[in-house]
Amino acid sequence: YPQFMFNLRRSQFLQTANNTPDETAFYRLMMGRETVLNSLIMIQPTLMSYTFNGPPMPVLLDVASIQPDCILLLDTFFMIVVHAGSTIAAWRKANYQDQPEHEAFRNLLAQPVADAATAMGGRCPTPRLVECDQGGSQARFLLAKLNPSATHNTSDASMPSYDRAVGGGGGGYDGAGGGAEIIFTDDISMNVFLQHLAKLAVQG
Repeated sequence: YPQFMFNLRRSQFLQTANNTPDETAFYRLMMGRETVLNSLIMIQPTLMSYTFNGPPMPVLLDVASIQPDCILLLDTFFMIVVHAGSTIAAWRKANYQDQPEHEAFRNLLAQPVADAATAMGGRCPTPRLVECDQGGSQARFLLAKLNPSATHNTSDASMPSYDRAVGGGGGGYDGAGGGAEIIFTDDISMNVFLQHLAKLAVQG
C-alpha cells in the first residue's frame, strides 16, 4: 500500500504542473472509466525486464532496475516504453541481430516490442510507444516513473533501495548493487517518503 501512495503522489492525477487542464481532466476521466486493473497500472506502472538469463520477469520501479545487459518494458497505460540497456544498445547498433549465430539476441530484441504491441492492441486510446536507449534523450520517459533511489545528491553506497524501503529485506537491489544509472531530480525517494510516513504515524 505505501508504494501505491508514493506513486499516486507522483502521478499525473495529482501532479498537474506539466499538464494542461484538458490533459489533467482527460487522465482523471480515463481513470474513472477503466477497469480496476488498468487504474492500478495508471497509478503504479508495471516494469518488466528481458534478459538472456530467463523469461521476462517483473522488477521494481527503481533506478536500480536499469542494467546495461537488459531491456526494460514500462507500461504506464497511456505510454509504453521499451528501454535498452547500454550494452544491448551497443550490440544492436553493431548489427549483431543480423548475424545468424546471434538468433537469441534477435529474439531478445523482438520480444518486448511484440509484448508492447499486444498491450497496445487492446486499449483505446492507443498508448504511445517509445523505444529508447540508456542515456538517450527519450529515456527520460522511463526515468520519470522510477523511484529516484540514486540521484546526483546521493551515492549508490549510501542510498537504501526501493526493495529495502518497502520492507523486502536484502534482495538483489540493495544500495551497492544498483549499477551506474542515476536520476537528476530533487524529488524525494521512496525511502524518504516512508520515513515521513513513520514520523506522522508516531506523532498521531
